[in-house]
Order: sequence, then structure tokens, then C-alpha cells
Amino acid sequence: MRSSEGNTACQEERPLSHTETNLAHHPARRLLLAFSLAAAAGGALAQAYPNKVIRVVVPFPPGGGTDIIAREVSQRVATANGWTLVIDNRPGAGGNLGVDAVAKSPADGYTLVLGQTSNLAINPTLYTKLPYDPVKDLKPIVLAANAPLVIVVPTQSPFKTLSDLVAAAKAKPGEVNFASPGNGTVAHLTGERFQKAANIKFQHVPYKGANQALTDVISGNVQLYVSSVPSVLQQIRNGKLRPLAVTSAQRVDDLPQTPTVSEAGYKGFDAVTWFGFLAPAATPKEVVAKLNAAFNTALQQPDLRQRLGDEGAEPEGGTPEEFAQLIRDDIVRWGKTVKESGARVD
Repeated sequence: MRSSEGNTACQEERPLSHTETNLAHHPARRLLLAFSLAAAAGGALAQAYPNKVIRVVVPFPPGGGTDIIAREVSQRVATANGWTLVIDNRPGAGGNLGVDAVAKSPADGYTLVLGQTSNLAINPTLYTKLPYDPVKDLKPIVLAANAPLVIVVPTQSPFKTLSDLVAAAKAKPGEVNFASPGNGTVAHLTGERFQKAANIKFQHVPYKGANQALTDVISGNVQLYVSSVPSVLQQIRNGKLRPLAVTSAQRVDDLPQTPTVSEAGYKGFDAVTWFGFLAPAATPKEVVAKLNAAFNTALQQPDLRQRLGDEGAEPEGGTPEEFAQLIRDDIVRWGKTVKESGARVD
């Protein structure tokens, strides 16, 4: 971390050179000079960055999957670079409040957000009015991780396999019920996509969060639950829930005996929830590049990969451009599912 005095020194003005003075007297050359000076300023900014605390907004309460990923990754970045990153939990409106706060923050690289599939790819279609545009108002930095979902039933359930579940739903359309953490969540919409793939109809039972849904499925009040792996992994391990299938393209290391939905007969099925760091849209590209390099280095650390894996998440990484393309693609893909399901939040 550089001192404020060092930062000031980097920004001191200097006299124009003889060449720059000549350029300054010609309109076209003045424009060229402006670009040259802007590029130099951008380089100086990246060199000095960061010289104060970086705030990482988590748009959900402490303790959840998004919060855990934000804290674990931010800690490794801070330790490796001598930076200071602090977590700021700002829950509300399905993650929209925290994301919107960052979108409207100064674009100086000192306010970031850990966004995810719901608030970046689903909410643009789910909400009638969204206070931010995830494509125009935010600058992707890096895709941090993804987490597959899993279809689970209580251990006392008669459904031993996904085929058992599908057979029951076909025999009595609309009578098999499934819980999700809420209307329009990734879990809900993954359940909708599976129903379409299997040509069946469940009765959706939305809850206001994961805790009550989890309690009711364990007790048998609802017949199945679609959830991210991190949220139910402990209940699977202690024998309270039986996993029928994971929704990712590959099996999950923490559930090696659980087949994928694709392996169970629905070829090509792939639904995960992903998490990534973003900044306000006008953040200088040099700062974004510096952050991207730091996060990518952290995501390659074996202890971090192990820690995220223990939570049922798979570390990612990559370029800002790749993350931006994922967001654009998933807005289209999940938007179609939202419309087909009829889910809407006004």
C-alpha cells in the first residue's frame, strides 16, 4: 500500500516538452495530446492503486454462500498483495439493493460487488423495474466461482432415484410438490427447467429464504427441494437429505455418487449459479486489469480452491471480457425461463 504522499507525487504537474508545446497549438494535435496525457494519467492511476481500503459489497446477509466466497477470496487477495479489503453486507430486494449501491458508487476501483446469477442474469427479466442495468452500469472484473444445484428429498422419501420422482410426477401431474428459497430464484427456475426437460409438472412451493424450506423438506412437509449444493451439503452428509441428481454438466466432487441430471437421461442439462466480482462501469481499464490479475492469482491458490470446494463451489477465473459475455448470454437464457415460468416481481 502506498502512502498518500507517494500518491500525490505521482500526480504532480510537469512542464510541457517542446514537442507537446507545438502539438498544443494545432487542433488535431491538441486532441492527440489529450489522448496521450489521458493514457499517461491512466497508467499513473493503476500504478498508485490502491492506496486506501477497497470495499467489497455482498448483497446478501452474512453466512450464506455468496458471503463465504466473498470473504475467502478477498482475504487471499488482501494477504497476497498487502491491500486492505473489507466486506460490506447489504442485503435486500433479492440482492438488488447492494448491486445498485455499487453501480452508483464512484468508479475509482474502491467499491466492488460480488454479484451472482440471480441479481445479474435473472432479475433483469424477473423484476418489472430494476434500478440498474447489469450490462451498462457495471464492469466485470472476474468470474470467481460457480456452484451446482442439487435435487434432494428427505431420507424417508420413497423416491430413491430421479426416475422414481419423474414417474410419480407423470402418474399424478401437479401433486408432487417442490420447495425453493423463493419465487424467481435460481433454484426455482432450475426446477422449472427440469420440469420442461422431463415433460412433467410439479407444484411449486416458494419460501422466503432457505432456512424454512430446508426445515420443511427434512421433516417431509414438502416432497423435494432444489438448492445450491453449499446450502444442503451438511444435511446430506449427516443423513437428513438424499440427493437424487446434481444439475451441473459434471458430477460434484463432494457428491461423487450422485449422478448429474444429464446422466439420469436428460442430455445436455446444465444449470449452475455463479459468482463474480464487478465494479462501477466507468472504472479505469488499468485498475480493472490490476484487480483481475490479483483475483486470478488468488483463485489459483490450492488452499483457497480446497476451501471453496469444501463449500460445494468450484473456483473459476478468467478475463473481464469472458465474464461479461457470460452475463449477456445468461440474461437471455434465464430470461427465457423466467418468461416461461410466469414468475414476476413488481
